[in-house]
Amino acid sequence: MNQIRVLIVEDDPDWIKAITSYLSREEDILVIGAATEAGEALQLARTLSFDVVLMDIQLTANGMEGISTAMELHRIHPAKIIMLTSVQDEHTMTLAFTAGAIHYLQKSQFKELPGVIRSSYHHPTAMEALLKEFARLKREEQLKELTYAEREVFELIEEGYTQSQIEKKLFKAESTLKNQVNKMLKKLGVRSSKEAVDKVSRRGIEPAERE
Repeated sequence: MNQIRVLIVEDDPDWIKAITSYLSREEDILVIGAATEAGEALQLARTLSFDVVLMDIQLTANGMEGISTAMELHRIHPAKIIMLTSVQDEHTMTLAFTAGAIHYLQKSQFKELPGVIRSSYHHPTAMEALLKEFARLKREEQLKELTYAEREVFELIEEGYTQSQIEKKLFKAESTLKNQVNKMLKKLGVRSSKEAVDKVSRRGIEPAERE
């Protein structure tokens, strides 16, 4: 039997132990690792092989670090992310799905975890299609203030073109291109082209802080 490999990201060691023990009763589910903070989670994402992540939204006492951690982790390892939380509101749920989560579950509903893990792993197609469209809409929301010319420049930068290559491809003078880039950066609220691309790829979510 192929087991579903699960990574837990949770700041409460006791909760990790309890959920690991609970899931160990399931023959087709295997907890292969756990992290208690963002930096450790991202390191494990680079070294372990897993299928599903159980991510606590509130990794710190004063914020929702799990949101940004999920976003960065998904960029390293495209596993199915299930957000776990004690908070239930529409804004938090929207942020969870913006970060790439495929499911959102209250911690008080932990008895549903085995079924949710199996569903997320075996039948993710419908939700993934919705998340893909949601990501597209978030991208459009971020780029809506750009003019056609500014967006054209942004998309070439996003593809990896250098300034000189963009000048030649679009037949633009150096001064014209610099002016368009500066306007683009101002509208996106960033200081460099790299920051612009990174911000849009993160759908506006700030990166996770390292401890």
